[in-house]
Amino acid sequence: MISSFYSLSQLNFLALHLDARKHLLLNVTLHGSAGPAVTPSAGLSVGYYVPQQPGTTPLYQPTGGTHAIQYQPGKYPVTQHAPVMWMPGPAPIPNCPPGLEYLAQLDNIHVLQHFEPLEWMTGYETNNRYDIKNNADQMVYIVTEDTDDFTRNAYRNLRPFVLRVTDCLGREIMTMQRPFRCTCCCFCCPCARQELEVQCPPGVTIGFVAEHWNLCRATYSIQNQKKENVMRVRGPCTTYGCGSDSVFEVNSLDGGSDIGSIIRKWNGFLSTMGNADHFEIHFPMDLDVKMKAMIFGSCFLIDFMYFESTPPRRSSL
Repeated sequence: MISSFYSLSQLNFLALHLDARKHLLLNVTLHGSAGPAVTPSAGLSVGYYVPQQPGTTPLYQPTGGTHAIQYQPGKYPVTQHAPVMWMPGPAPIPNCPPGLEYLAQLDNIHVLQHFEPLEWMTGYETNNRYDIKNNADQMVYIVTEDTDDFTRNAYRNLRPFVLRVTDCLGREIMTMQRPFRCTCCCFCCPCARQELEVQCPPGVTIGFVAEHWNLCRATYSIQNQKKENVMRVRGPCTTYGCGSDSVFEVNSLDGGSDIGSIIRKWNGFLSTMGNADHFEIHFPMDLDVKMKAMIFGSCFLIDFMYFESTPPRRSSL
């Protein structure tokens, strides 16, 4: 009889030992390894299998699986934002300022201004931000305003500003500066006309956008670094942004040929109540990349002068 050779406690120990070997063999068969060693519990021999309790983190991670673990068991999944799709970086081009290689591959871009609800609700002017995208909805640049709080809220849409253009790597590839112009004197005086300087790379001027006085429409000259006129921009005669797109034509100096256009798209409520402008810029594919950058810069001077609506001031009771 088996009971004559083994006591009851010995039989129980043998049963537990056989059960542990069974689980260990099953683990090796399913996962290819026995997994990391487990510290034995008090009163148990080395190699004894400790079954996992439900809801606890397993002591090993399965290998060769096709599904990645996204969050720990028992935890809520972490919400992940959709990745920003950037335009693939082009190869360097001779005699092209670093960062403008993107424009060499495009014949139109979209300028999308961020809508700031708190700015509209409180009347506190914040720095403008813009996303620059291509037709495939890929990000090309990010434009951020760098102006101090006092200047923004004291001068509003007449404020001098600095706009910094960065690429997908966060490099500042272009800087646009608007100096302060006094508007208290005669509006046809040259000292009251607005101007924008475009630098690419920052610190190296490639041109200017200069306003010209006109009785009924917006008129600008696009100039090179020597302030020589190269192109001109002519806006519409009607009230700007009133229920329809506003088209600013880019022409040659003699007006005989159309080069491109800057179109402010009508966005309904956002166009009237909040600063969330959408511009579409067109230029020839083979146009000099510096001139493309100058047309691009003209868009921001136009935006600040005609479409940067001043948030309503909230009076305290």
